[in-house]
Amino acid sequence: MPTITPCLWFDTQAEEAAEFYISVFGKGKILGIERYGEGSPSGLPAGSVMTVSFELDGQRFTGLNGGPMFTFSEAVSFEIPCVDQAEVDHYWFALSEGGEEGPCGWLKDKFGLSWQVVPNRLLELMHDPDREKAQRAVDAMMKMKKIDVAELERAAAAGAP
Repeated sequence: MPTITPCLWFDTQAEEAAEFYISVFGKGKILGIERYGEGSPSGLPAGSVMTVSFELDGQRFTGLNGGPMFTFSEAVSFEIPCVDQAEVDHYWFALSEGGEEGPCGWLKDKFGLSWQVVPNRLLELMHDPDREKAQRAVDAMMKMKKIDVAELERAAAAGAP
């Protein structure tokens, strides 16, 4: 199967976004930058960044500076599975700075790209064989923006004998 590389359409901030994501995730690098030539259909001047190929922890991405006609929406998001609250906090605060917090662990970064910052413990609680416990965890999550693992645990245990 061929490797799938998400292509992210930016107005003019592809290089800035790639550098930002690399700084947030720590394990990444710019792989290459292509520039527009004279008379590009984007309307950007010759020499402007057209695409940035970059990698985050082994996953390749392409950032395209294509102009303002397309923007991101919540219809596509990237999920970040987090091992603990410290990871949740790191990604939440770094990615939401200059962006917008959403419900249930969702946020938009300063470029408008949607992310889901999800602690692994939330998924474990949601799949607990005790369906009432699982539902209490889901109900608690539905009231949160940034997911609070300790609060999920308290809510899930609330009905325990």
